[in-house]
Amino acid sequence: MRHYSIKKVLSTLLILIFSFSISFAQRRLHSDSKRAIKYYNEGLKHYNLFEFPLAIEAMNKSIKIDKNFIDAYLMLAEIYMDNGNNKKALRTYNKCIEIDPDYFHGIYYNIGDLNLSFAQYTEAKISFEKLLSYKSISPDFRYKTKKKIESCNFAIEAMKNPVPFNPIKLDSTVNSKCDEYWPVLTADEDVLVFTRLVDKNPKQANTKIPNKNTLAYKNFVQEDLYISYKDNGTWSLAENIGNILNSEKNEGAQTISVDGRVIYYTACSRDDGKGSCDIYRCNKKNKKWLDPVNIGSPVNSSKWEAQPSISSDGKTLYFVSNRSGGKGKKDIWMSEKLPNKKWGKPRNLGDIINTKGNEISPFIHPDNKTLYFTSDGLLGMGGYDIFKTERKNDGSWATPVNIGYPINTQFDETGLIVNAKGERAFFSSDRNFGTGLDIYEFELYKEARPQQVSYLKGKVFDKETLRNLKAKFELINLENGKVVMQAESDSQNGEFLVCIPIDNDYALNISKEGYLFYSDNFSLKGIHEISKPFFKDIPLQKIKAGKRIILQNVFYTSNSYELDNRSIAELNTVIDFMNSNPGLIIEISGYTDNVGEKDYNIQLSERRAESVNNYLSGNGVDSNRLQYKGYGENKPITTNNTEEGRAQNRRTELKVIANNYK
Repeated sequence: MRHYSIKKVLSTLLILIFSFSISFAQRRLHSDSKRAIKYYNEGLKHYNLFEFPLAIEAMNKSIKIDKNFIDAYLMLAEIYMDNGNNKKALRTYNKCIEIDPDYFHGIYYNIGDLNLSFAQYTEAKISFEKLLSYKSISPDFRYKTKKKIESCNFAIEAMKNPVPFNPIKLDSTVNSKCDEYWPVLTADEDVLVFTRLVDKNPKQANTKIPNKNTLAYKNFVQEDLYISYKDNGTWSLAENIGNILNSEKNEGAQTISVDGRVIYYTACSRDDGKGSCDIYRCNKKNKKWLDPVNIGSPVNSSKWEAQPSISSDGKTLYFVSNRSGGKGKKDIWMSEKLPNKKWGKPRNLGDIINTKGNEISPFIHPDNKTLYFTSDGLLGMGGYDIFKTERKNDGSWATPVNIGYPINTQFDETGLIVNAKGERAFFSSDRNFGTGLDIYEFELYKEARPQQVSYLKGKVFDKETLRNLKAKFELINLENGKVVMQAESDSQNGEFLVCIPIDNDYALNISKEGYLFYSDNFSLKGIHEISKPFFKDIPLQKIKAGKRIILQNVFYTSNSYELDNRSIAELNTVIDFMNSNPGLIIEISGYTDNVGEKDYNIQLSERRAESVNNYLSGNGVDSNRLQYKGYGENKPITTNNTEEGRAQNRRTELKVIANNYK
C-alpha cells in the first residue's frame, strides 16, 4: 500500500537481476584466495538472513584479503544499496569499474540509477549510454535504459526551468518520527486525514527490527489512519482515527468525501477481502464512525485494489489496481455509481494516462475534472513524479503534464492533493534524508491549478419545530441541465457541505419527503475566483395549504413571458415534486418589480405564471392540479429602490392550495 515501498521493491528486483549473486551464481568466483571466498560466502549467508552489518563486515574482510575480488565488491554494493546507503553503493560500484569495466554490463544500470538518486543526471546519462553500447543486453532492458536516458534529458532541462515552489513541512502535530503520507482534506479544510506507518510493537523484547529500507521491515510495521482538526489556524495533535477503521493489519491510502462524512480506504489481508488489498467504505453518523464495509465486486477483485479517490459528487470512484486488462503494472481505474447505488464495472483510464510502468496515487479535485496522479512510466525526474490531466467535455483525458521541478525531484513524490480553492497543495515526500516520508504544504503555481471550487455549508431544519432534518441535495448546471452533485445532510444534526465549482450558473434544490423543496441559485458564470464560501442554514416547510416557496431558477427572456432554457431544470424538479405528491394542488404565482405601469406588470406576471403552468401541464402534470395568477408589483418581498431588490421582487412562486392525498 505504501508508495515508496513499491519503488524499493522494484529497485531491489532490478538489483537482483543485475547482481552478482543471481547472474554469477554458477560462475567461478574471481579470487584465488580461499580465505577471501570463505568470508564472501559468510557474507552471503548473513545477507540472506537480513543481517546486514554482519554481511558488510564479512565482505570487507574478503576484500581486505583480496583487493581485486570484484565479486565481493559487487555483493557489497548490493548490500549497501538494499540497506539504503546509496553513497557507499555508488562508490563501491565505481570500484568494480576500476577493476574491470566490462566484467558485468548490468552494473552501469545500477550506477545510473544511483546517480539519479543524487540528481546527477549528466553522470547517470553517461552510465546508461555506456550500457547501450553493449550488444548483449536484452531488448527489454534496452528499452528501459532508453527511457532512463529520456528522463535524464527531461530532468536536465527541467532543472534549468524550475517552477515556483516553497514547501512548508507541517508541524510536529502531524509529522512525527514515523512516515506520514496520503493526506486528504475536507472541502472546508477543517479536517485532515492521513496514513501513518507505525511499529506493530516497537518495545517487543528480544526482537531486532530490520532496517526500514529492507523488504523485511514490512513484517514489523503497520499502517493506520490518523486525523487532525484545524484549530485557530493550526492543526491539532493527530490522533489515531480509532479501532472502528484501524486494526492490527494495514489500513490507509484513503479518500474522504468533501463533507468529511464518508471515508473510502484501503485495507489488506482482511477475512472478508477478495484480494490482498481491498477498498472499504466507512460512514460517519452523528460524529461517530459506523462499521466499515467492503465495497465488493466489481471494484474489488482477487487482485490488488487500493488508493481510492472519490469525486466531489460521490458518483465516481478512482482507484489503483494490478488486475488483468491494464496497460502496465499498476493502473488507474474508475467506477461510476449506478442508480441502485452499487458500483459499476471499472474502466481503465486508458493509455493516455496508464503506461507500462506504475500509475498510482490518483486524486480527483472537487472540480470533478482535474486529476493529479503519480507515475514512474511517464517522462519525469527519475523516480515517481506527480502529473496533472483534465477530463475533456467528451469524457476523454488530456495528455498528462509533469507539474515540474522542484515539486518533482529525484526522490519519490506522491499523494498530492489540492484544496477546493485550488491554490494550495499537500503531498508527501522523502526529500529530507533521515526523516522518512512527511507531509508538506505549498502554494501551487497558477499553471498547475485546477478550477476553483467554492462550497455551501450549513444545516437543514424544520422551519416550525427547528428539528434537524436529513434532506437530499442536488446541484444542477443551468446551462446543460446536468446534475453535477448529489448529497445528503446528516440525519442527526442536519449539517451539510456541498461543493460548487465556479464559472457556471447552478440551481440548488433541497428536498425531503413531506416537505416543500427549497430552491436556490448560484450565478457564478464568468467568475474565476471567490474569496469566501457560502454559509446558509436551510429551513424546510411541511406541505400545508398556504405554504409557498420561491422558484429561484425560473427565468424569462427580458421584458417577456417566454421561458428561458435555464428554467428547465427547476421546472422538471417541480414536475418530480408533483409526481411524488399526487394529491397536491398548487398555484403558480407571478410577480414583478414596480418599474412600468401597474396594469402592464399584472398582465406580464400572469402570462409568466401561465407559461410555467403550461410547461407543467404539457409534461404530465394534471391541469386540474394547477392554478396560476399574476400579482404584478403587489406583495414585494424587499425594496424596489435598488436593482438587487427589484431582481428579488421579479419572481415566480409555488403556493400550496390543498393536499388531498390520503
